[in-house]
Amino acid sequence: MAQVPQRFFDALAVRTWCGLSLRALGRAREEIDAINVYPVADGDTGTNLYLTVESAVAAVEAVFAAHEVDGGAQDASGARGADDGPSLADAVGAMAHGALIGARGNSGTILAQLLRGMAQVLTERGDFAHTEGSGLRLALRHAATSARQAVAHPVEGTVLTVASAAADAADGAEGDCAEVARAAYEGARAALVATPGQLPVLERAGVVDAGGHGLVTVLAALVETFTGRAPGPVTVPHARVEPGGEGPGEERATGECAEEGGEGGPAFEVIYLLEAEDAAVARLRRRLDALGDSLVVVGGDGLWNVHVHVDDAGAAVEAGVEAGRPYRIRITHFAHGDAHTTGTERPPRERTQRAVVAVVPGEGLAALYSEAGATTLLARPGEPPASGELVQAVRRAHAREVVLLPNDAELRHTAAAAAEQARTEGVRVALIPTRSAVQGIAALAVHEPERRFDEDVVAMTSAAGATRHAEVTVAERQSWTTAGICQAGDVLGLIDGDVAVIGADVSAVAATVLDRMLSAGGELVTLVLGDEAPQAVADRLEARVREAYLAVDTVVYRGGRQGALLLVGVE
Repeated sequence: MAQVPQRFFDALAVRTWCGLSLRALGRAREEIDAINVYPVADGDTGTNLYLTVESAVAAVEAVFAAHEVDGGAQDASGARGADDGPSLADAVGAMAHGALIGARGNSGTILAQLLRGMAQVLTERGDFAHTEGSGLRLALRHAATSARQAVAHPVEGTVLTVASAAADAADGAEGDCAEVARAAYEGARAALVATPGQLPVLERAGVVDAGGHGLVTVLAALVETFTGRAPGPVTVPHARVEPGGEGPGEERATGECAEEGGEGGPAFEVIYLLEAEDAAVARLRRRLDALGDSLVVVGGDGLWNVHVHVDDAGAAVEAGVEAGRPYRIRITHFAHGDAHTTGTERPPRERTQRAVVAVVPGEGLAALYSEAGATTLLARPGEPPASGELVQAVRRAHAREVVLLPNDAELRHTAAAAAEQARTEGVRVALIPTRSAVQGIAALAVHEPERRFDEDVVAMTSAAGATRHAEVTVAERQSWTTAGICQAGDVLGLIDGDVAVIGADVSAVAATVLDRMLSAGGELVTLVLGDEAPQAVADRLEARVREAYLAVDTVVYRGGRQGALLLVGVE
């Protein structure tokens, strides 16, 4: 069915463009993954672009949802109608921020900067409801310029070349947004077809640039936003790929890409979000540039997304610590068959028999789970992982059998979708529906890889199910709860997902929650403190257990930025 065209580039057009881009990348993901040979033939460019745009979509939808709620409330007071949606600046700002925090891989990081470049131009134009063709032209030009500036050593024949060609073509277009978008798409597509002639590794592999293909796909969605019709499937003349089949990267890109990047090449991809000042980031760029290659640092206003390929992953993270506060750290080891190995240098890494993959809400818990042997996926408060991220975590575990711990009731369906996808790739996956990280800790404690898979899953499921879970948090707004009405700023105690206690003091609420949980019995109390919880809370609870529950042991962990002030588990 044809898309209803948008006349101007306004908030609704941003929303439409994001949704169409996500669907288009979903259809093209496998093809883009298959032609991914530069800078690393790791077959994930399409997936990384999809996940990046998925994060942008979520951010834009959140802005629209917030305006619907606020609009309704204001309409009741007569201030303005509920039809008043977000401004263009609101929408493009959310799109850029969502892409920044969700950027994956080299291609996703560059796409995030392209969107940020567009947002900078459009937000500087003031709180206008929309912009026309001239504004879109300026936005596309600044996007291409800012993306090129974010890459330490720009290479022609890549997504940067395609972005510049799109901006050049848009500059020469006259008319409305539809004409500008169509010109940008045609310019980008022509540049994409020419990429093998600019980058020898692409020509030898017989493919176009994967990141450039992804950008052309996104620009095709922009055309559809303004015309109501997609310009047709993005044909890739040099890509001899069957959907779901082996791409050129499987056959021959391995040694050829190693040639491009130097012998061996860096062994790790390191990505993290960073809270830091501009001056510190400038120093970080210089340090990381000396450590490795494929350096891309995007962002601004105190929040950055850092991407680099290095041999010393620890040094790359340390550099981030010196610059500011890194978090959502992802370190990926390039496996056999990627751009940094050859068929004779390193034997294929054998799959382990069994692994545990867990979603964890804070850095402290991530370290705890990792020490216990689990592959972890860090979920920041308010930023739940997508199913594609869970699938990637399962792949990183590199095991024949995987036990998946979502550790959040809201992630049950996402985790089920990820498990189903992993099964199609030949991995045996068991999903244990843990609703809290403390249940995951209990399950991990009884995990024995030497046992039969079914027996291990039953034991872990039983341990998780026997663990009651609670959390202490602060209410963000007034709302109705199972314990009555709470106000913004109230301390809430939730037991097994339901609000059971409302109070003003963290220690008092935590003590009441613990007493209620232990009234049904228990042998072990697990306390996980968030960054904002004072140590005195744990000290008081430990003392209470010693005094009132003589047969119960207590263990305390620091969870980091986990959202809740305190997580409690009782086994």
